[in-house]
Amino acid sequence: MKKSLAAFSLFVIFLIGCSTSDQPDKVDLLITGGSVFTGESNDLTVQDVGITGDKIVFVGAEFTGEADEVIDAEGLVVSPGFIDMHTHLDPLKRIPDAKSHLMQGVTTALGGPDGGGFWPFVENMDSIEQLPLGMNVAYLVGHNRVREEIMQMDNREPTEEELAEMKKLVDEAMDAGAYGISTGLKYLPGAFSKVDEVIELSRVASAKGGIYTSHLREEGLGLIDGVQEAIVIGRDADIPVVLTHHKAIGMPVWGKSKVTLAMIDSARKLGIDVMADQYPYTASYTSISVLIPAWCRAGGQEAFVKRTEDPVLHDSILGGIEFNILNDRGGGDLKRVQLAKTPWDESLSGKTLHDWAEREGMEPNAKTGAELVMRAQLTGGGTAIYHAMDEQDVERIMAHPMTMIGSDGRLVNMNEGWPHPRWYGTFPRVLGTYVREKGVLDMPTALHKMTTMPADRLGMSDRGRIKVGNMADLAIFNPATIKDNSEFTDPHHYPSGMEYVVVNGMITIQDQDITDVRNGRLLRKGR
Repeated sequence: MKKSLAAFSLFVIFLIGCSTSDQPDKVDLLITGGSVFTGESNDLTVQDVGITGDKIVFVGAEFTGEADEVIDAEGLVVSPGFIDMHTHLDPLKRIPDAKSHLMQGVTTALGGPDGGGFWPFVENMDSIEQLPLGMNVAYLVGHNRVREEIMQMDNREPTEEELAEMKKLVDEAMDAGAYGISTGLKYLPGAFSKVDEVIELSRVASAKGGIYTSHLREEGLGLIDGVQEAIVIGRDADIPVVLTHHKAIGMPVWGKSKVTLAMIDSARKLGIDVMADQYPYTASYTSISVLIPAWCRAGGQEAFVKRTEDPVLHDSILGGIEFNILNDRGGGDLKRVQLAKTPWDESLSGKTLHDWAEREGMEPNAKTGAELVMRAQLTGGGTAIYHAMDEQDVERIMAHPMTMIGSDGRLVNMNEGWPHPRWYGTFPRVLGTYVREKGVLDMPTALHKMTTMPADRLGMSDRGRIKVGNMADLAIFNPATIKDNSEFTDPHHYPSGMEYVVVNGMITIQDQDITDVRNGRLLRKGR
């Protein structure tokens, strides 16, 4: 017995000796005294984190070596950098610093959602790789972009030759480093596709280890069918699925998240790998054309204009818009449709359809709202914020264990246009409103949804966790003050409480402002 105790004591001394000797003598950057969420457990523990170059080289109770630079993180939370699962990176070449995302703690953003993105894919990836990026970026290949490249805006099924061409383009994008394929089946020309086409293209992405993210064909009255279609695609293409910016939009489907979340659970029990991402707001943002029936926009804007000149089609189009205002994204009230980008009249930005109708001396109802939507589209189109979701659905979806966080935000410069608040505040809003104030999530669960879960979904084994050998992407914030400050009526405000952001080992946000460092990278799957 004594011999066993002596051997155990020697073993403990050996482990302690190894732990001490494993410390490097010196690090470039030391974060000390913070409550660290490593992503390896559900706890936050006070630890030191040491970084040399772009890697984490120490995580432990106390670092005893030297450091070129020290961040005193006492009272702060130290988390892996946030990974945004749904980002509109279209302005990246114009706004490569990505300050509006970095200020939220985002160190990696996934672009190309909703079937969109750039084309040609390979050339654009190569040019982005040369930019002075503030954060890391990764991309999906968009189904709508691929379809438009081969079939333009035709409302029909592809020929065998056209389908083969589309599959070839998806394959080329995957080889160039795409993380999967996205669809925007509510948007054109994706709305013209049948499920078999999407399955065939998704199989190409699946063969290269990609994922499938879907802006569902419908998120309003057809929500249940839209979720079912995504599950079928996941099953038949054998591909992991993300129901992106999952929501129940329009009063007739409020509460239906109970059904859609049960569908996710049921699919997973059957072995179909389905997850979701979500932004923490009760309003969406997209083109004003989402209120217009898809059939009348086939062939593009010129064809749409011609249809509106036909008296019979004109009335049918107005009827379809009126239906959508009453039953879908319009929320049943012109006050719920807030104009955002209005190039034909910038004085309308931030105003509602109700405001516009009153300004024109029109009775503010669904019928006149439809006329104004048609006028907007004929004058060049635009975007709007749709206040048509229920808070209970938002909280229910957020609390589901398979939901990640994604902003659906677009990179933006201060005082540029009229953005949705999610462009500035998604991640701080989750931490401030839904963790600290409402208690919908606890802090470790919220951080898990922003870091480890998306890293695992994307197969980024070297990000999303604070552990030795991983890339040094960190978000360091004050849990007592983290808060989104952007509002629907006054959107241009950065959040509070994000004290430091580290991207690939370099401090990029400090004292709640951006530094001169641009250390982000283009991430390519498999490279």
